[in-house]
Amino acid sequence: MARRLFCATRTLLLPAPAPAPAPTSASSAAAAEASASLLPLLPCKRRKKLLRKLNSPRVAPIEPEAARRVPALDAVLDRDTAFRFLHRARSFLASLPPPHRIPLAEAGKLYRELGFPRGRKVSRSATRHPLLFHLPVVDSVPHLALTPFMCSLLEEERRIHDDLLPSRVRAVRKLLMLTAHRRVPLAKLHHCRAVLGLPDDFRDRVQDFPDDFRVVVDPRDGRHFLELARWDPALAVSALERDFVVDERRVRRTFRFAVPHRRLMPLDAEDADRLDMATTFPLVSPYTNGALLKPWTPEAEKYRVGVVHEFLNLTLEKRAMIHHIVEFKEEFGLTRHMYESLQKQNRAFYLAGTEMNWALFLRDAYDENGVLKEKDPLVLFNEKLQHYACMSKIDSRETMIDTAGLTE
Repeated sequence: MARRLFCATRTLLLPAPAPAPAPTSASSAAAAEASASLLPLLPCKRRKKLLRKLNSPRVAPIEPEAARRVPALDAVLDRDTAFRFLHRARSFLASLPPPHRIPLAEAGKLYRELGFPRGRKVSRSATRHPLLFHLPVVDSVPHLALTPFMCSLLEEERRIHDDLLPSRVRAVRKLLMLTAHRRVPLAKLHHCRAVLGLPDDFRDRVQDFPDDFRVVVDPRDGRHFLELARWDPALAVSALERDFVVDERRVRRTFRFAVPHRRLMPLDAEDADRLDMATTFPLVSPYTNGALLKPWTPEAEKYRVGVVHEFLNLTLEKRAMIHHIVEFKEEFGLTRHMYESLQKQNRAFYLAGTEMNWALFLRDAYDENGVLKEKDPLVLFNEKLQHYACMSKIDSRETMIDTAGLTE
């Protein structure tokens, strides 16, 4: 039955059928609403200035209707903002040779690499996580460095990456099978390594899998591409196809590619649902060649939506920022109308964030509290890291004492 709902090039009509610690700051949408409530109380000049800020793409929410927003998923992005310095700084310092430190004056210039606000002091962000970062003075020069405890956590993370490497290789193979030419620039994979759960040295490790990948150099611009070595039909099965075998009703209820019709066409609710079901199914498998589909057709739109859905299933937390999706725009054959297509499928996807920088969530992957239902071991490690980041040195001593008491 699943084959009838997923076809390659043509459509057949069918009959009708423990979470991570929350950030201390309020959500961006709530802050914008609070600011808007102050507008009547402000003088004219300040009111105009605040209105310009609220209407800016940096602040305006991607979901304009407050009733359709999901605060629990919006809070996930606020948590990412609160721990941006933690994840970027530890990744940058871990890439440096031991003892993993950098002069504080140089670190203050790397606000993008380290993830602290421009114009602020990097030492201010480091002192918020005393268990993980410290500011040693070497030869009268203050440095930003990792604590010994943080170095031990990084060793644990490396062991997790080593254990999960076979599953990561499988995910990258499926990603390459989604692309048009079965290859992706290595620089793009490195840029999206955190979203896909890849280790920082994955570009060097691909040489260990000659049966799965090969690295080729483009003679035109000298870029290095990761190319699929062999096609595996067993991997060319999307998550939707697997879910359909388990729960057919849920998959049928998730997507809708409706055909617009005039009011003169007398359709009741049941007939409209039958028409939508007939135009929605079968879906187009994302592992087919999308170049064979005619553009601006329902089949092409189904293919692009299916590719994005499968890409999100390959990510670590079943979500991605828009710039991570646009990174593979050429490889996936996405168009500038992709935003409208995703907005129509509000049962499958949720758009969170601002108009300038928004994220795409898989709704079915999260519960009503915004907690990921199935957590990867690397996700559990990141939650533990964020827990330690919120602790002070006094809290850590108390935790160690309690642990020692339980051991005795």
